[in-house]
Amino acid sequence: MQTNTDQLATVSLHRDVEYLNKILDKVLFHEGGEELLEKVNKIRSLTKSLRDTKDSSVYLQIKQEINQLEHPLRQNVIRAFSTNLHLFNIAEQNYRSRRRRHYQAQDETIIQPGSLEEGVNTLFENDVTPEKIGELLDKLSLELVITAHPTEATRRTMLRIHQRIADLLKASDYSSTRYSKKVIEETIENEITILWQSSEIRQKKPSVMKEVSNGLYFFDKVLFDVLPQLHQDLEDLLYEKYNKRWHVPSFLRFGSWIGGDRDGNPNVKAETTFKTLQTHRELVLSKYKDSIDKLKELLSQSSQKVTITDALEKSIQHDQKELDYNGWHKEDEVYRIKLGLMLKRLTYTEEDHELGYQSAQELVDDLYLMQDSLSLHHPNNTPVKLLRKVIRQVEVFGFHLATLDVRNHSGEHEATLTEILRQVNITSSYKDLEEKEKMDLLIKVLEDPRPLISVYDEFSEGTQEMINTFRTIKDAKDTFGERAIEVYLISMTASVSDLLEVLVLAKEVGLYRVYPDGSVMSRLHVAPLLETIDDLKDGPEIIKNLLDIPLYRKHLEVRGDLQEIMLGYSDSSKDGGTLTANWELYKAQEEIHSIAADYGVKLKYFHGRGGSLGRGGGPLYSSLLSQPPVTLGDGVKITEQGEVLSSRYLLTDIAYRSLEQATTTMMTAIAGFTDIPEQKDMPTTKASSAMGKISDYALEKYQSLIFKDEGFLTYFNQATPLNELGALNIGSRPMKRKGSNRFEDLRAIPWVFAWTQSRQLLPAWYAAGTGINKFIEETGDLELLQHMYQTWPFFQATVNNLQMALTKADLTTASEYTKMVEDPIIQARIFDQIKEEYTLTKSMVLKISKQDELMDHKPNIKESVRLRNPLVDPLNLIQVNLITKLREAEEDSDEMNELLTEVLLTINGIAAGLRNTG
Repeated sequence: MQTNTDQLATVSLHRDVEYLNKILDKVLFHEGGEELLEKVNKIRSLTKSLRDTKDSSVYLQIKQEINQLEHPLRQNVIRAFSTNLHLFNIAEQNYRSRRRRHYQAQDETIIQPGSLEEGVNTLFENDVTPEKIGELLDKLSLELVITAHPTEATRRTMLRIHQRIADLLKASDYSSTRYSKKVIEETIENEITILWQSSEIRQKKPSVMKEVSNGLYFFDKVLFDVLPQLHQDLEDLLYEKYNKRWHVPSFLRFGSWIGGDRDGNPNVKAETTFKTLQTHRELVLSKYKDSIDKLKELLSQSSQKVTITDALEKSIQHDQKELDYNGWHKEDEVYRIKLGLMLKRLTYTEEDHELGYQSAQELVDDLYLMQDSLSLHHPNNTPVKLLRKVIRQVEVFGFHLATLDVRNHSGEHEATLTEILRQVNITSSYKDLEEKEKMDLLIKVLEDPRPLISVYDEFSEGTQEMINTFRTIKDAKDTFGERAIEVYLISMTASVSDLLEVLVLAKEVGLYRVYPDGSVMSRLHVAPLLETIDDLKDGPEIIKNLLDIPLYRKHLEVRGDLQEIMLGYSDSSKDGGTLTANWELYKAQEEIHSIAADYGVKLKYFHGRGGSLGRGGGPLYSSLLSQPPVTLGDGVKITEQGEVLSSRYLLTDIAYRSLEQATTTMMTAIAGFTDIPEQKDMPTTKASSAMGKISDYALEKYQSLIFKDEGFLTYFNQATPLNELGALNIGSRPMKRKGSNRFEDLRAIPWVFAWTQSRQLLPAWYAAGTGINKFIEETGDLELLQHMYQTWPFFQATVNNLQMALTKADLTTASEYTKMVEDPIIQARIFDQIKEEYTLTKSMVLKISKQDELMDHKPNIKESVRLRNPLVDPLNLIQVNLITKLREAEEDSDEMNELLTEVLLTINGIAAGLRNTG
């Protein structure tokens, strides 16, 4: 049900789309003449007609138009539809921004759902006391971790143009004169022209440092200001309701994997990690200098007019003497003097000079000195917002900007220790030991204060690089602060020894030590990554066995009795299908949380979600709602994949909206409030049992196709653009681990990306229909599932993600891709199964949700998909046509290079249209 605000914003969306389309048509005419404009409009009109009428003759007409296209007109047609989709995305983002502004313009009785204001009101109206608010704020903790796999398919150059067009579109909402509207329209036309004349495709894979730069772009342009604003707004809203001012802890932080994630990426070295942190530091220090410059402009108070604290006066005198610098030319403008001294000290910090700030806390202390002094002569109920903002910036970002996680594969640690232990004559083949033998040996090594290695030892290149990585972690913590690197993540964790191996390597460089009196020093969290179905099932036992080790418990004690555990959505979904993966993830969280509670250990779950539905994607707030509520109180981490960064964090309004929804969701969930009272009792034993049965049926169905049909991999390779994706150059990591051709070693990203491009989206929905249908056939209890959908956030999010995947999938278009399968028997057998399962899954989802059509519960998203389809469809049909020719073309010929370029253009366009890559 749309509100008046939503309806007004929707009307404006259609207006913006038409407005941008009109300008695009002018650019197309200028760049390609009447021929290009007519061809694009004809195809666009036919595909829209096809979606409206389902007329097969129109379908044939579209295919004929596309088959007749030849280079260079064909390339321009591809680019026209891709540009059209990018402009649609910009219009849609402006729609979301406008909708938020409309809500804010209403009186206080009309509050946007999911806003911070709604969250604080919910707490107040449910009689949450100030004491309870303090406890709640102490529990509130959300860390979002940006990753580079895959990076955004769109080049950053293009994203900057998108941002400028978005700013102009927003400005047009406020323009009130004919002249200003004319200037804005002309400027947008200039930007679209530049967009058209710029290269969409990267000529080579980005380096890791280029990926670092791409990730930092969002910190520089948006997050550095949005995060302090959100904290500040929460403080102000609480003050308005409770008439008490809290200093809200810095509960919302961002981390990064870019430059630290070396799992399967040979381009990430120890030196890369250190250089990444240096780049972080350079940016954050330059941002602080800009912020303090702005404060210097603002705080012009004279000591002849106001009284300052003795502490501030002494601090100024001390700094002037130590730095041999006055700070400011007017002796009475004391705040400007202090800020000038702070700028001088920051300059020294950049140079690693001994007179620079030795820690971010020293800078925070200086800022609080100023705030305390200002409180003597400034109204207490309206503190200086800019100063509050700068304090919060330093508290959130420190001198490291974003905490860098380091990740590597468990097999790499095992191989390293096998070589080290053989060289020091402890065991000739560590990797061949039984698990109990490994654990006993590793504990003995950890308890022994003597090192295994020295600086004089020589090892293979891989082992030396591993040792250098741990030395770099220690150097980084010493140089940039403890928060620079806090966690070491272990991919494919399958046993306790996988974690102990990392502690041994940490011990060898001085990050971990057991002293003679039995006490422990540990400067690094060690986190398992559970990412296959079997690992998730074994996870509770692994954690219990780990917590039974006294030495490991001592490690946790000095780390605040906190154990971080990462859950992999991508590989578990690839391994067992989306429905089974989500259920196993949910169960593992509950079971492990219960075990940890028995040991008095807090758990922080790190959800390795992808941007796309097939890898656990979806709205940030929905991801939080679908977790067991008991797991939210110790803090949550979630990955923000490269391909969602621009859609969430390119524009300030959109970034703020996403983060406030997540904050509100966490606050109300931790406090135990929900609009549906029955949600507090979910899942019931009956609901859990039902979900378990559905999952078992779905897993059997999924694996019967993926792992047991001998023709499946042939179908996957030939009926999707999998093999063409590697040339897109969207990330520094290889598509497969160590160049392997095994399905198990194919990364989840190209797995999902390829299915998405072909409009089959199989990983995001396949086998769910069979699982649900078999349960209903066995029990006849459809009403139970309908009740679960209404009252259990996890089940509701699961079903709604199925709806979204089924809506984006299009089997008519997909059927064109299947024609590229060389064996007609394989093609028919597998695609028939996909079609049958699609129909069944759609039927089950509609029955459970009690809807007539998919996405009826989200009319805005449903309308968005409807409007996009006529723009995406031509790109799919052109892509099939091109790939068919490409696979027949002579190797390294001009024709092959030309066709490959055009295929990559279609991949970019389809990714923009479906709003995700992998």
